[in-house]
Order: sequence, then C-alpha cells, then structure tokens
Amino acid sequence: MALDRSNPVPNDLSAFWMPFTANRQFKKAPRMLVSADRMHYRTADGREVLDGTAGLWCCNAGHNRPKIVEAIRQQAGELDYAPAFQMGHPKAFELANRLRDMAPAPMEHVFFTNSGSESVETALKIAIAYQRAIGQASRTRLIGRERGYHGVNFGGISVGGIVNNRKFFGSLLTGVDHLPHTHLPGQNAFSRGQPEHGGNLADELERIVALHGPETIAAVIVEPVAGSTGVLIPPKGYLQRLRELTRKHGILLIFDEVITGFGRLGAPFAADYFDVMPDMIVCAKGLTNGVIPMGAVLATKEIHDAFMGGPEHVIELFHGYTYSGNPIASAAGIATLETYKEEGLFERAAEIAPYWEDALHSLKGLPHVIDIRNLGLIGGVELEPIAGEPTKRAFTAFLEAYDRNVLIRTTGDIIAMSPPLIIEKGHIDTLIGTLADVLRKLH
Repeated sequence: MALDRSNPVPNDLSAFWMPFTANRQFKKAPRMLVSADRMHYRTADGREVLDGTAGLWCCNAGHNRPKIVEAIRQQAGELDYAPAFQMGHPKAFELANRLRDMAPAPMEHVFFTNSGSESVETALKIAIAYQRAIGQASRTRLIGRERGYHGVNFGGISVGGIVNNRKFFGSLLTGVDHLPHTHLPGQNAFSRGQPEHGGNLADELERIVALHGPETIAAVIVEPVAGSTGVLIPPKGYLQRLRELTRKHGILLIFDEVITGFGRLGAPFAADYFDVMPDMIVCAKGLTNGVIPMGAVLATKEIHDAFMGGPEHVIELFHGYTYSGNPIASAAGIATLETYKEEGLFERAAEIAPYWEDALHSLKGLPHVIDIRNLGLIGGVELEPIAGEPTKRAFTAFLEAYDRNVLIRTTGDIIAMSPPLIIEKGHIDTLIGTLADVLRKLH
C-alpha cells in the first residue's frame, strides 16, 4: 500500500515477517524509527531516542555521517554494480588493502561477504578446505562454544550454542562439538573488565581433542567477547590458552569479531586488544557502519597461499556471493574506515571506557540486578528472571526505556548496551540514569 506522507507509518504492517521479533506484539504497538543523526533516532511520533546499542552493534561512528553518505551517493551514480566472479572494480581492492593495513600483522588477505552470518560460513568452509589443501583431509570437525552466537546460517547455528537458535532447525551440521561457556556468576559476578576466574576452561579443548583425535579437527571458532548471548567477557588467560592449545594440535583458531571489530574495545580488533592472534578474523557490522550489508573474512598469508597451487587459470576456491565486494558497499567501507581514523574513534572509545564502566557499575544494588559485565564500550546488566516467565522482566525494561527515549537491547533477561563510539559523558549519564529509573520501578 502507498505510504501516507503525512503519516510515516504504513497502514498495513502484515506483509513484513520481522526477524527476531515478537511480531504480534510489535504490530499491535509498533516502534517505528524514521530518521537518525549521530547519537539519536527519531521516531514516527517525533521523539528523539538516544541510541544505546549502535543500532544493532553496528553503527560505531553514529548515524548520518557525511563522508559515508556522500561516498554512497557518488558511487551509486558512477558504478552501481560489478560482478566479482572473474571481474573486479577498484574500490573492492582499495578497501581490502585498507583492511589489511588496519588488521593485526598476520592478516594479509580479505574475502568479502554480505554479513556476519555469511562471514562465519565462509571462514568455516575455508578452514576445512585449507586442511584438505595441506594434506590434512581428515580434519573436518568444527568446535564452537556453548552460548556462542555465530549468525543464523546452518554452519553458524551448528557451531553456535544458543538453544533457541538451534532447536527448531533439525540435526544441523555433523561433526561439531562445543567447549563450555565461560559464564561463572558465582565466582565472577560484578567483575570490572575481565573476570579473574575461568581461564582454565580453555583446557576443555584437550578433552575434546582426546575424544575425537586431533587429526579430525579443522578449527575452533569463538567470539573473543560474546555479545548476543548477553555480554560474556573472557576470563583472564582464557584466549591465550586457547591459542596455545589450537597451535599445539594443528587446529585453526577463528575469532568471530562481528561485534568486537572496529573499535568496540578501543582497538581495531579484539585480537589487538587481547594480543592474541587467530588464524582468521570474521567481521561485518562496523565495517560499513551498518549502512550497507557487508562482511569480510581476514586470513593469514599461510592460509591464502595454501590454495594458490595448480594451473593459474583454475579457480582456487569454489565459494563466493553475488554481492562480494559490492561497489557501493566498498565505497561505504572506505568512507567508514576514514571516518574512524580522522576522528580517532578507536582511541576515543578507549579513553571514555573507564567512565562507561563506572556508570554501568553504579547500577549495582538496584532491584533485580544480579550481575553487571563490561569491557570497552560494551555493557551487560543481568536481571533476575520472573519465575515461570523468562525474558519478560528484561523485555519490560526495554519497552519502558524506549518510552523514556532511550534504546537498549535485551537477550534473555540480560540488558545489553553498545553505544556508538562518538558517545559523550552526558549521553552516558542520560542512558544509565534513565535505565536506573526504569530498574527502580521494575516489577
């Protein structure tokens, strides 16, 4: 139906089957965002809503950034689309070069996708194909982690460990196992930054290796900081030990940095922040500031070069997407990386992170708050569930906060926040102060 310009809300909401949404509840009382600028959304009823989630963990530079908007406009008028199979266009190569220059030193090659989910699928396929290319064809198993989130495609939900994302979709991929998650509230509740306890949980990989045999395992994939499951921070020493064990057994280590990439921890990537170098980095979201779908897999020279044997005219990797390295997405990516650099947003995030931490932990002691977790510009506030009604308490907080012009996100009974890196102290005060008021009145 046509849109009534005097009312930006369509008069029929039934056709759009919304993702990860309580569709019936939403369509009875829709929450419509119609524009955005820097730290705020504007709603259909004219309210300014403070963005406490960078959209969906993706608008790291804030909204409506001039350089990104202009890059998209210019590129659309110059070259709207170009095939990436046996053809190329300059901006895809330029963006790949800039990503290589930004990424940790071992990462020298970039494979473009359209999303975090597709980047995960790509990395898993590359891992198995790499092992075959180096003569280790028996290495086909993939190891994920309980409570891990790696997108919603079949590979991602197979190595992922969030129950509701898995249980409706059959038997998933075979040959997958899972490390235990690292959430230890009894020992680590209200930790500031990395928890003290749980680094030894990485040693569970030794048990899995003994069970299946190292010669069967291709790769381990983990989020350095788990986001969508409710902000789980890695215990001290955990990632370092995981790297040590994967290297010991000839297993590739993949970091899913769809959330942690591009400044979320005050560094280009979590690999930089923790000084732990995986074999591949999966990224998306902040790559284009969330403006246009794009993802990427960053790989070492060793992995890339393993595919570069045989006749030069033969395709080395039978994988890719229609929109890999799309021209407009590439232009948006270049402009996004320039915005980060010119405004020093990664450094800015690191500078304001202590203020963010203090503000978050000021919520300790409020009704129903049973844990607070933080690292960089990420925060999680865990609430005690209502008996027999899981998720309801946090979702009620989400609705109340939105009514008070603040956007937060919930997963289960956990409130997750990840504001744009341009956030100022006054914004933090408003965000956390509003949330405190909501929590005081929450039943």
